Amino acid sequence: MPSNGNQPLTLQFGLINHEGRYLTAERFGYKVNASAPSMKKKQIWTLEQDSQAAYLRSHLRRYLASDKDGRVTCEADGRHSDCRFLIVAQSDGRWALRSERHLRFFGGSGDRLSCFAQGIGDGELWAVHLALHPRANLLSVARKRYARLSAEDGQISVDANVPWGVAAILTLVYRNGKYCLKTCDGRFLGNDGKLVQQSGRTATYTLELKCGKLAFKDCEGKYLSPVGPAGTLRSGRCSKAGKDELFDLEESHPQVVLMAANGKYVSMRQGVSLAANQEDETEMETFQMEMNKENNKCTFRTSRGNYWALVAHGSIQTTATQVSANSLFAMEWLGHKMALKANNGKYICTKKNGQLLAVSESIGEIFRFCLSVSDLFPFVKSLLSGEDEQLSLKLVNRPTLILRGENGFICHHKNSNTLDASRSVYDIFSLQFSDGAYHIQGANGRFWYVDSGGLVCSDGEVPEDFSVELPERGRLAIRSSGGRYLRGDQGGTLKADGLSLSSSALWEY
Repeated sequence: MPSNGNQPLTLQFGLINHEGRYLTAERFGYKVNASAPSMKKKQIWTLEQDSQAAYLRSHLRRYLASDKDGRVTCEADGRHSDCRFLIVAQSDGRWALRSERHLRFFGGSGDRLSCFAQGIGDGELWAVHLALHPRANLLSVARKRYARLSAEDGQISVDANVPWGVAAILTLVYRNGKYCLKTCDGRFLGNDGKLVQQSGRTATYTLELKCGKLAFKDCEGKYLSPVGPAGTLRSGRCSKAGKDELFDLEESHPQVVLMAANGKYVSMRQGVSLAANQEDETEMETFQMEMNKENNKCTFRTSRGNYWALVAHGSIQTTATQVSANSLFAMEWLGHKMALKANNGKYICTKKNGQLLAVSESIGEIFRFCLSVSDLFPFVKSLLSGEDEQLSLKLVNRPTLILRGENGFICHHKNSNTLDASRSVYDIFSLQFSDGAYHIQGANGRFWYVDSGGLVCSDGEVPEDFSVELPERGRLAIRSSGGRYLRGDQGGTLKADGLSLSSSALWEY
């Protein structure tokens, strides 16, 4: 098990033919074609492998298959012998897909796809475009350590037991069939291990898949690997990918600091017991939130690897070494604040000495009433800062956001000041914390705001307050100052009109 408690991300990708078109699974008749110019939901495929062959599953959860006459379909709801393909990787990173049963290669263009070619030509080669969110943690398979930006050395070091802070987040940038590795400060990894400002030839890599693991091949045919005691990530001498050259991508968990009603940060600096008694943010005040997929409760992990846990008399301590019922907490989002409920059914509150105890029966009826009428009387929230159960949560390892919803990425609209939530490319937005609220800023220095018609615009001169919620693993939700969720409609327009949390209001980040 990786040391961050994660399984590697499921490999999802688009397949691009020799004409630059993506393999597409249509809902009507479960037909397939290669006609789409960009990768959206219908162009995403999931790789399932056994020891010998691979299966390609569409977004409709149906499997690609080929019969003895080369006819290709995608309607099988289970894996069988016609669905088994052998991946024949080429030196440039492209794949040839060969039917294991019928020994023919899959290729073609438009709606003229078949699996009948006896050899590999240009029409049978497919470029692989990862469909994962571009930001992730990178784990070395051999060293069992995570990559992180070592700013003082000007390199990426593969030496972290736990991927802590924004320095451990890398962005995979896709460009013309190849990939660049971008650090949190906007630099790119060159094959000599040095970080550069521009992604030129020596900072571009062919991505290869080896038994479900990733390898990065440089322009000279050598592979990235951790080198030396510090694990400097650079191209080694190997022109073959062995265990030292293999990596896993893992989801990057949110890391947060929590401020209690007394204006102090929750800390473990005083020992195993948690108390809100610090005025600055260090690793002792930073906690990793790991969401449970089954019940959407969360754990809080320290930089030392321990978890918050409910112990005797409602005390909260950082003593758990593994996840149990007493280390899971339910979250309630309260505008710019939030509350945590422990396994004993009680809310965590802050005592006068700063100690955290799960002993409160409720958050407070006055606060609940004011929250329910906050659209009519928004000023009343400011009167409630003394509630002992309320916490301000600040997301510290996402100073910038790349947001992807069910229809695509959020990007500036080409012809207006609104935002498009259905693009295959993304824009990067700055996330700025302000007294429990967040301001979202584009690269042009202008801010997001909601206009009178509910449209989210991106050219504001003055920042507008938004609330950020973390309702489930790997996704966040954003609420406007009016309390409505931001969601992408069917046409891709970003609107602040969601009355409740739905799939269209959830964003990978």
